[in-house]
Amino acid sequence: MAASRRTFLKQSALAMVAGAVPFGAPLAASRRAARFALSLSPGMIGVSVSQRQAIDLAVEFGFSAVTCAPGELVDAPEAVASTKERMAHTGLQWDAAGLPVEFRQDRATFESGLKALKAQAAVMEQLGATRMGTWIMPTHDSRTYRENFALHTERLRQCAEVAGEHGVRLGLEYVGPKTLMSRDKFAFIRTLAEARELITAIDRPNVGLVLDSFHWFCASDTVEDLLALSPDDIVTVDLNDARDDLSRDEQIDNRRHLPLETGVIDMKTFLTALQDLGYRGPVRAEPFSQALNELPDRQAAQKTAEAMQRALSLV
Repeated sequence: MAASRRTFLKQSALAMVAGAVPFGAPLAASRRAARFALSLSPGMIGVSVSQRQAIDLAVEFGFSAVTCAPGELVDAPEAVASTKERMAHTGLQWDAAGLPVEFRQDRATFESGLKALKAQAAVMEQLGATRMGTWIMPTHDSRTYRENFALHTERLRQCAEVAGEHGVRLGLEYVGPKTLMSRDKFAFIRTLAEARELITAIDRPNVGLVLDSFHWFCASDTVEDLLALSPDDIVTVDLNDARDDLSRDEQIDNRRHLPLETGVIDMKTFLTALQDLGYRGPVRAEPFSQALNELPDRQAAQKTAEAMQRALSLV
């Protein structure tokens, strides 16, 4: 399983997200919402299920995409075949898997992760899944910005090359809250502009962005920054809202809300920009919400679906 920011920050969470039509509604979303692929990633809402169960939940609540979990299916050809058949039957599309490489640590750990990536990317190719993502920690305790930039460039390029051999795109998520900048001695990437500089340095055609509304807000990025992108620059999108009891600079990475829950983030502007630039890929929810995590699985999926549908109805 890919290293997660929740684990890195010593938070407990699983590994997926959601967005969809209300419980009991038809499978097809409204014509407007259909401009994006409403994606279920259960772990991001505290739902712990298998790949098959995730697919079934996505169908039940009207999602049009679901997070891929190739780590479950490595060395299980029958499960790969049945999963591919199930996806074809439901008409769902695949959202991004997590990058199973810890590229921030020592060389041996990194090379072990590359082996896992090769196996999982091969499974994704069989499934027809083409998206994978990871996140960039915006500080480091011992590496200067330039040292850290060089390490990320070298190692993420290797990851992109392995993924690309199997037709998989790699998305990089910048992490925007200023409150994280005091975590370690040296600052690193925390804005869209810096993330694009890293992608340019990696210089592989299958590398793009995991774009997150919370980080866009916290980094003081603008609609013009979004409109400077092309649809191909974006691998997948996370939607969430910020706390209304904190200023922009006081926001905390692992304390957020479902889209439109507080109205702090200008969701209409964010989504309209994505629509205008022509993005039509997966859109997920990543609220880091303890209250949501504590709900029974189906209730968490339903609540997330309803919040996502309300957000997407803005455009």
